[in-house]
Amino acid sequence: MSLIFGPVPSRRFGLSLGIDLSPEHKACNFDCLYCELEPAKPVDHIPNPPSVKQVITQVQEALERFLDVEMITITANGEPTLYPHLDELIDELNKIKKSKKLLILSNASRIHEPQIQKSLTKLDIVKLSLDCATPRCFKRLDRPLKNISLEKIIQGMEQFRKLYKGLLVIEILVVKGINDKQEEFTALGQVLRRIQPDRVDVGTIDRPPAYNVEPVNYERLFELSSELHGLPVTIVSRHFGQNYFTNLSKEEILDLLAHRPLTQEDITHLFDKPSQQRLQELFQDNKIEKITVGTIDFFKTT
Repeated sequence: MSLIFGPVPSRRFGLSLGIDLSPEHKACNFDCLYCELEPAKPVDHIPNPPSVKQVITQVQEALERFLDVEMITITANGEPTLYPHLDELIDELNKIKKSKKLLILSNASRIHEPQIQKSLTKLDIVKLSLDCATPRCFKRLDRPLKNISLEKIIQGMEQFRKLYKGLLVIEILVVKGINDKQEEFTALGQVLRRIQPDRVDVGTIDRPPAYNVEPVNYERLFELSSELHGLPVTIVSRHFGQNYFTNLSKEEILDLLAHRPLTQEDITHLFDKPSQQRLQELFQDNKIEKITVGTIDFFKTT
C-alpha cells in the first residue's frame, strides 16, 4: 500500500512530496461537485487508516530518494483531518523533516475543533478551502454531511488565525453558475478580511470533475477577485487571459494595486507591454513594492 506520491512540482508550494492518508478509498465529509475523485457519499471517518509508523517509514524512504523535495504535503483521497492519529503524525513528521516544510490541504470542515486547531498550529503552511460564504451556496457546491455548519467553519478560521503563526492560505474554487456571482464574492471578501489569511488562491476547474459542472475563464476569475480587495490574491488557472488591461496610466496602475495586489503572473498575462513598462517605472521610483508570500511575488503600493 503506497502512502506516498510525487514529488509534484507546484508553482504555489514548490517541489512537494505527498502523503495520502486514505489510499484505499475516498474518505471525505464533503462530496464537492468539482472533485476530481469519483462521486461518493460523505463520511465522517477514514476506514482502515494507515498507522503513523507506516506513514513515517515510507516518508523517510522517499526523502532519502528525493533529495530536492521542499515540501511534505499531508492530504488524502478525501479529507486529511479525518485521520484519527493526525496530531501524532504531525509530531513525528516534524522530527524528520529537517529543512523541509509541512503543509496540509484541508476542506476546513473541522477547523472549529480545538484539537484540530492545536494540531495544525504545528505545521508550516495550512491551506483551507472556503468556496462559499453563504449557506445555500455551500450546501449546493460542497455538499457536506448534514451536521457540518458553514458558520462554524468561518468562526473556526477566525479563531485559528489568532492562534496560528505560520502561513495561512485560503483557497476558493469557482464553478460556473454556482459561486461565480459578484454577491457571493462580496460576502467572501467580507469574511476573508475578518480572517486575514496570508494569501487567497482563486481558481476554477482544471481536471475532469465528479459531476457535470463547468469552469469559468481567467477574465471572470479576475473580475470576481476584485471583490477581495485588500487581500493578497493569486489567480490559479491554466487558461490565462491576454491584455485584459491596455495602455494603463501610472495613476490607473497605482489605483488598481491599491485595491488589490497583483502577482507577477497576473501582470505578465493581463497587462499589455506599455502598461508593464509603466509598472516597472513605478517600481524603480519606489511607488510600488514587491512582497513575497510563500513562493508567490506580489506587487502592491508602498
